[in-house]
Amino acid sequence: MATLRRLRDTPRHLLVCEKSNFGHEKSRHRHVVETHYYNYRVSFLIPECALLSQELKSLVTEFGPYYLVKNLPVHELISPEFINTFVKTGSCYALTYNTNIDEDNAVALLPGGKLILSLDKDTYEETGLQGRPSKYSGRKTMRFSAGELAVTSYFGAYQIREHQPQVAVSSLRELPCPVLQSRELGGQPDASCGALELFDWLGAVCCDASLTNEPSDFVSTCCCPQPSTVLARACLCTITGFLIPEKVGLLLERLRHYFDEPKLAPWLTLSVQGFADSPVSWREREHGFQKGGEHLYSFVVFSNQDYWLQMAVGAEDDCPP
Repeated sequence: MATLRRLRDTPRHLLVCEKSNFGHEKSRHRHVVETHYYNYRVSFLIPECALLSQELKSLVTEFGPYYLVKNLPVHELISPEFINTFVKTGSCYALTYNTNIDEDNAVALLPGGKLILSLDKDTYEETGLQGRPSKYSGRKTMRFSAGELAVTSYFGAYQIREHQPQVAVSSLRELPCPVLQSRELGGQPDASCGALELFDWLGAVCCDASLTNEPSDFVSTCCCPQPSTVLARACLCTITGFLIPEKVGLLLERLRHYFDEPKLAPWLTLSVQGFADSPVSWREREHGFQKGGEHLYSFVVFSNQDYWLQMAVGAEDDCPP
């Protein structure tokens, strides 16, 4: 019965919210992006926008490609040839695919060359390696992102397939939207909404959930926080695949300069979700799934170059950086 009660509990998460300015000398927006290594979905929402600019379209289409290598032995990742070809010549990312972090063996190659192994008890004992117990009890195929010719030729002895990220662009009409003030992270009663309220609203928008909270709606009870306004239109773009931090950083830089010319929108958002079964969240912080494998972050970029940063992980993960 105790197990059944735990299964019924709503999964908790840790959410850290902060505000800064892109021009501030201690702004850590680059650090947050660069150290969140394994991203599978990137979404940005631009209010009062009908079509993406040509520059944004180009950035979106330049996120790929990435590669799926089947049945790759882990020892290939520590061979001198692999290290000289990929690790020493630049950033190389690899992650096991279609494994459950709390049950299966998982491997992650960090861009600095460190190899993270998350192993079950039997495999760990067989390897004879020295490690430490995972905080998450219980725990074949690799994904890469690097130069096309080098990857396909180097792994020619294995089944390798190139993939391109999937891009979806939608135009939202008459969208209920919270009122935000850049300097009021917690919001002000009857004047503006806070970061926590925005976090829930943005999740609903990205999931295409209804925000009307109609009595007949049995799927969603979400509604827009108050005070709110209604956007005549908004553009939502979502990129899904194996997305490296360098590309996310370029997109954020472009979006922060969206307001270099006057715009109707007072702000825009960029949201990044990590792979639920990645062994790490930020840097080398151990990540587990438990009741939910979320590790994600969002930027709210204001026209004056202020920004809000929201970072979330599962309740049993370490607090986001």
